[in-house]
Amino acid sequence: MKAPSWLIKESLREDLGRNGDLTTRFFVPPGAKISGFIVLKADGVICGTEIARQVFEKLDPSAQFKIIVQDGRYAKSGQKIAQINGSPKILTAERTALNFLQHLSGIATLTRQFVEEIRPSKAQIYDTRKTLPGWRVLEKYAVRCGGGKNHRIGLYDMVLLKDNHWEFGSLKNGLSRLKKKYPKIPVEIEADRISRVQAALTLKPDMILLDNMSPNQIKTAIQMIRACSKNIQIEISGGVNLQNVRALAQLGPDRISIGRITHSAGALDMSLEVQ
Repeated sequence: MKAPSWLIKESLREDLGRNGDLTTRFFVPPGAKISGFIVLKADGVICGTEIARQVFEKLDPSAQFKIIVQDGRYAKSGQKIAQINGSPKILTAERTALNFLQHLSGIATLTRQFVEEIRPSKAQIYDTRKTLPGWRVLEKYAVRCGGGKNHRIGLYDMVLLKDNHWEFGSLKNGLSRLKKKYPKIPVEIEADRISRVQAALTLKPDMILLDNMSPNQIKTAIQMIRACSKNIQIEISGGVNLQNVRALAQLGPDRISIGRITHSAGALDMSLEVQ
């Protein structure tokens, strides 16, 4: 997957500022040939190799970038994941390229940990809209590379009625108007207590999100929903971590959405090693 061209451009502009790469300009001969490998310093799932290629080629169109480990593959510390050859512009683009690779690989790696933790349950790991502005499409791609699924992309492709929407009274009228205008848009209703699960069921949504409920409440809610309809997807969210996700998956939801896989994933350590 490629990044939006404006994001590559702005990321490089941020680093180069008004004077450009002073270090490379004054300390590396202009005609030098740069050759090296991007090497992992920790185990993890790779994501962002094509974006790294974009960054290098933006500054050095003649650069030769060879991907050794494809996105979505697991690699070990010390493994070479890409080879790069080109002009000193390679050194100028290095940090920006690694920033994309490390951040997206970190998301893919954390997602994979959650996915593996809940096997062999039928539940699937989903992301949320808790993403960096401008990076959402890339971060959601990283989630897919880690084996996770994407929740709605934005406010435009799905309706999620949250607690703040409940405060404005009956949801029935709004849902009726929505379905007339956008009959194919999925509807999910968030419930943080059993009484709201009961109210949500009367509205016949496509999904019900059980938010920040205790395991006993979740168990009761799932039984209630399944007894009412076999077609409503059940999602769990709120306070999910690697220590409790397996137990939550065993309660029988269809989906577990986790904000931390995008907003709190650590960078996967790697570096460019010039030969």
